Parts: sequence; C-alpha cells; structure tokens
Amino acid sequence: MIEVPPSLAKLTSGFSWEPITIGHSEAMTFLLKGDQTNQYLKVQSAHAVERLYVEKEKLEWLEGKLTVPRVLYYGKDEANEYLLMSEIIGVNASDQSHRDDLPAMLESLGYGLETIHRVRIDNCPFDQSLDMKIKEAKNRVDQELVDEDDFDEVRKGRKARDLFDELLSNRPVTEELVFTHGDFCLPNVIMENKKVSGFIDWGRAGIADRYQDLALAIRSISSNFGKEYVPYFLSGYEIIDMDESKTEYYQLMDEFY
Repeated sequence: MIEVPPSLAKLTSGFSWEPITIGHSEAMTFLLKGDQTNQYLKVQSAHAVERLYVEKEKLEWLEGKLTVPRVLYYGKDEANEYLLMSEIIGVNASDQSHRDDLPAMLESLGYGLETIHRVRIDNCPFDQSLDMKIKEAKNRVDQELVDEDDFDEVRKGRKARDLFDELLSNRPVTEELVFTHGDFCLPNVIMENKKVSGFIDWGRAGIADRYQDLALAIRSISSNFGKEYVPYFLSGYEIIDMDESKTEYYQLMDEFY
C-alpha cells in the first residue's frame, strides 16, 4: 500500500491492496478488494509521458457508449496522479483458462472490437490519427524515451531513430478512420463466459485507422495463443481482405509507445 491523498484514502479505507503486474504501463495498478465490491487504482508519476487525466477524460466520454470502468476518483499532487475506477467483472482475454474454447472467445473478441469501431466519431475530441501519432513518436525518439530493449523480435537490436525513418518512409497513403481503443491487446479486454464484458486501459483511445487496433490484437493473439488462432478473431470482426502492410505498419508504430 502506498501513501495517497486523504480524500482518496477515505474512499479506499477497508480495502485490501493487490498489485497488478500484467501489461506494460508507466502506472502502478492495484486491485482493491472490498467486502462487497472491488475497485482498481492507478498511480502514476505526475511527470510521466502519458497522463492519467487523459484516461479519465476518455472514460467519462465513453460512459454510456461502451462498457468501461466508471471513474470514482481522480486527483493529483506534486508526486503523482491517482485514478480510482470501478471493476469490470470477468477475466482478461489473455488468461490461459480460455484455452478450453479459444475459437468462441476469439470470435467474441473480434465482435467486441467491432462495437468499439462503431462508436460515432463526429463529436469525438480525441485525435490519434497518423499526424498526431508520428509527431508524438518523434518527440519520444528525440527525448530518448523509446525502450529499445522492448522491441518485437523482428526488430531486436535496431535503434529507435532508424525505426522512425522507416515509419516515415512506409506511411500509408490513406487512413480508414474510426474510434479506436489504441492498445487493443488481450489483457485490456475483459471476458465473462467467453463473451466480452468490457474494456480497460483507455489512455491511447481516439480517432485513428482501424488497423491501429487490428494490428495489436493480431500480435497479442499470436503471442499469447499462436498465430493459427488469429482467423477466429478476424471472423468475429467480419473482415475478409486484410491489409498486411498496414498491420505491419501499426505494429511498427507501437514500438515507440
């Protein structure tokens, strides 16, 4: 347990704290277990690149549109940001318990992504299009914030600046813009009875090409269960002709984040 602002301490009094280590994030995440309900708390340095305030704003915008955690508290002090959220019941999609019926689970995952992409974008204030993503990627390269040790196997040993040049030269000509999750990996999808019960970790959400999500989902499924299971996910999403070049491009883009 860590020291938190008094107003947050009052809200979390009586809960037991369990650190969550799955996933890659600048934030520390805790499961707070109560007698009747559970909550999740993210704590992140006030000087981190990705701000929890942004995730709070996106969660509030999404309320009523998709099944997402409800914001229970947001606060900030000189050291940290704090984001307390409600729990979505279920197990994340990377859990090995899904192996007893992976096809059904992955088809549901594809349908779940389709529901995200159907959210209307005409009044969406969150821009994650290529102009914005490339600008942020350059900023991260210039400030040496890219973790070169965490590159995918196909890019191991390469330098961030070299990859950024590749990012610029291979930029797709068009974008098929939809509302995207931004980090649609299996740990960020919650399942119950092989059906999607909700989505978490919305800090990178916004208007982007649909392949932002498709590419990361394909990589995550391949890593967790094997690439032979990807077609079940694509069947649930109801896509026939995959653009492999865009899939590879958005997996390359993710190296900077």
